[in-house]
Amino acid sequence: MCRPGWAQARVTARRLDDLTRMRRVRDRIDREYAHPLDVLELARTADLAPALLTRQFRQAYGASPYDYLLTRRAERARTLRLHGSAS
Repeated sequence: MCRPGWAQARVTARRLDDLTRMRRVRDRIDREYAHPLDVLELARTADLAPALLTRQFRQAYGASPYDYLLTRRAERARTLRLHGSAS
């Protein structure tokens, strides 16, 4: 039999692993928001099924990966409109 705290430790480790995957996906969106991205491509980044990625991403960040991507693009467009393009 396993010790009493081990089950909770496994659950906690799994949750941290899931959050690490979601951070990796979010970071990729933040880096590559100007390029075409889809949920299938992002799911490959996290090594998850697309539906599971969407569910876990929404749980972690309060929005689907696609909604987060659109928000990121809108923020960038707003910044460029207000401050102009540096290039």
